[in-house]
Amino acid sequence: MEYFNDILKEISEIVKINSEEGEKKPGAPFGEGPKKALDHFLALAKSMGFETHDIDGYAGEAIFGEGEEFAVLAHLDVVPAGSGWKHLPYGGEIDYQNRRIWGRGTMDDKGPAVISLFAMKALKDEGFKPSRKIKLIAGCNEESGWGCIDYYKKHAHMPDEGISPDADFPVIYAEKGILQIRLKFPAEGDFSTLRGGERPNMVCDYCEAEAVENKPLLAKLGLEYAAGKVISRGKSAHGSTPEKGVNAIPPVLKYTGLENSVLSRLEKLEKELEKLHDETGNLTFSPNVIRGGKGCVYITCDVRYPATYKRDSVIKILKDSGIGYEILHEQAPLYNDKNSKLITTLLNVYNEVTGKKCSPIAIGGGTYARALKCGAAFGPEEEGEESTIHQPDEYITFEKIEKSFKIYKLALERLTK
Repeated sequence: MEYFNDILKEISEIVKINSEEGEKKPGAPFGEGPKKALDHFLALAKSMGFETHDIDGYAGEAIFGEGEEFAVLAHLDVVPAGSGWKHLPYGGEIDYQNRRIWGRGTMDDKGPAVISLFAMKALKDEGFKPSRKIKLIAGCNEESGWGCIDYYKKHAHMPDEGISPDADFPVIYAEKGILQIRLKFPAEGDFSTLRGGERPNMVCDYCEAEAVENKPLLAKLGLEYAAGKVISRGKSAHGSTPEKGVNAIPPVLKYTGLENSVLSRLEKLEKELEKLHDETGNLTFSPNVIRGGKGCVYITCDVRYPATYKRDSVIKILKDSGIGYEILHEQAPLYNDKNSKLITTLLNVYNEVTGKKCSPIAIGGGTYARALKCGAAFGPEEEGEESTIHQPDEYITFEKIEKSFKIYKLALERLTK
């Protein structure tokens, strides 16, 4: 592939930029890291000959062609690296022996953003003249609130149709609804402070509590003790797939005497919520952030509810539980006709490139596709692959890069010819 080595280099370089959300600064609404990643991406696009625009540090765009607009929506911010890495999270290590690039953002979503940009370059280099204006829009706040998209819609024009290379192949016709809720529990336990988790959409992989040492109980629950703190270690995963992680919060709740007042109520709520299911799957519930002191514990939970349900179905169960709650963030479900032109075109492209005979799927993740009147998430993960998104040692394989490039290039050609 003519562009392969350049793609490897550019993914590696942008992954080296720590683009976790940081302190707001002039021209950098989500911190210096996301702004630096945006500047780097736009400079790369400009070097390829594309018209570029920086939307005040919230997002940016690279433009190819004229006419009715078509969007490719990607993001350059990342979730915190977390713990448990064997490779440097921001090393951008190109591992030729194992044929992969290591680092936070390689799959979610810097790698696919760079691959999509090179797909546009390849079409441009071939002399392809799109009948539609392709706008590759790169946001800087997808992982923690979508403020980038809200700002973009107010200060630029969002196309009606497009794709987001930020989920799974073969093509996603539906995405579950999202609610991030903070639950409040009155709690008296054997602890001074309680703290765990970094983001609502990441399974908690570290939780600690200031408490008295109890060696038999520590051993029973598999916990550590250091500097006056009980420490629980789990495994992070994306909030939409909590079954792929190990949540560090429950063992600490048991140790601190909060099993009845907090954990059992939490598990009962989860059991009731998980009764909601449809063709797009079961509701998932993941308590990912915990903060507490004497008398009160707050737990922020990530809820992904089936796409044919309304939020009111979830709210009713919350109210019936008697637990105090506050909604911090929400996104309505996305549901497309499986037989629409966008979905069938993308599906046919994937099957043609891979030689497979797949059908459209639904996911629990929330992508920028929801920002469009007619949008679909499209790759790069595939069924049967090990997912390291939001986990330690995230990576993208050379094979994935080659395959995704072919798919995105053909998809853009078919949808804009």
